[in-house]
Amino acid sequence: MPHMENPIAFVEWLRSVAPYIHAFRGKTFVVAFPGELVMAGALPVLAHDLSLLHAMGIKVVIVYGSRPQVQEQLALRNKETRFHNGLRITDATALECAKEAAGELRLDIEAAFSQGLPNTPMANAAIRVISGNFVVARPMGIIDGVDLEHTGITRKIAFETIHPILNNGSLVLLSPLGFSPTGEVFNLAMEDVAVAAATALRADKLIFISETPMMMDAGGAEIHELSAHQAQAVLAAECLPSDSAFYLEHAMKACKGGVPRAHIVPFATDGSVLLEIFTHDGVGTMVSSENLESLREASIEDVGGVLQLIEPLEADGTLVKRGRELIEREINYFSVIEHDGVIFGCAALYPFPAEKMAEMACLTVNPEVQAQGDGERLLKHLENRARAAGFKKLFVLTTRTAHWFLKRGFINASFDDLPKDRQNMYNWQRKSLVLIKQL
Repeated sequence: MPHMENPIAFVEWLRSVAPYIHAFRGKTFVVAFPGELVMAGALPVLAHDLSLLHAMGIKVVIVYGSRPQVQEQLALRNKETRFHNGLRITDATALECAKEAAGELRLDIEAAFSQGLPNTPMANAAIRVISGNFVVARPMGIIDGVDLEHTGITRKIAFETIHPILNNGSLVLLSPLGFSPTGEVFNLAMEDVAVAAATALRADKLIFISETPMMMDAGGAEIHELSAHQAQAVLAAECLPSDSAFYLEHAMKACKGGVPRAHIVPFATDGSVLLEIFTHDGVGTMVSSENLESLREASIEDVGGVLQLIEPLEADGTLVKRGRELIEREINYFSVIEHDGVIFGCAALYPFPAEKMAEMACLTVNPEVQAQGDGERLLKHLENRARAAGFKKLFVLTTRTAHWFLKRGFINASFDDLPKDRQNMYNWQRKSLVLIKQL
């Protein structure tokens, strides 16, 4: 056991990863990578990382690409490659090269998963990799008058054969070649096979480990997260290099086909798959089938998340202490902002129907995401809730954040302006300021 620099940090890190391990056990991930990854010598490390996912009970399907290897084989035969709209025209020679490349890569991948050297992450891992004729394809045919010959598209993935293999604890390996019922072989795009596999297997994630760098938007900012809808807008803006756009197009297609999340992760970052899966922010671009962030009314399941959010503020006196029982009783008054299963903000609305007034209390946003307008969105949401319930005024009692409310249309008021029932509960030790907003 190496000497731990900081055992406490290690323990905290391991605990922070635990929720992901619980969430992903038994789930299916399709992991796809291009031939460039193998060229870059990154295959052994990727095998380590994927075997770690496998050890955590994740079912892994691997799809590999072979473009540079096919290119190499063609060069050895002094053959030119012909492309049409970025797709290789696969003539008889190119098909032979594609078979050679795919066969060699398959053996390299199987060898990488067979390592079991002591002192490596693969020690004690006996992983079986199963591949076969799981991909049915058809010719792409003639496009704009150009016959693409043996270039094909995926028609069907044999999911009924693949599921039992995964349930049995083996990995499944899919090559960029498919077969037709007439016994022909077709050269396919790795991205096409990966999307078809993720969709057919109802995978929980599709992960492209790409040779492309982190995606940037037109303004030069990194793109970490998109809904499928936003991805379409980014593609329409044509600000991405063609390789990145090709990946994004396929990630979006997978999400539209029912895959909840598709990730595009640059392989230049060591351990990028693990970082993407087990850290909240990740290191790549994630496309999700729905908008990940939701602003909604709270339910009893949210009590723990709300408590976690407000405890530090209760401790420093910003908020009144409430306690779990009280929050459980009053959770129906709360609204929350949730992002990918984590609660980042909350606020409560207490009704005083006799005076047609409502109190907004406990408005809290996680300090890590402040200044992103979440407080504002919660306030608007509660104003709408109050209006819908027929209240005419919204009031807050605050000791620390009066200026924030004043900037948002509240005005200073006095103790006498409060509803009678609320006056009886007023805490004279806190001497909170009273602010009221007309709805």
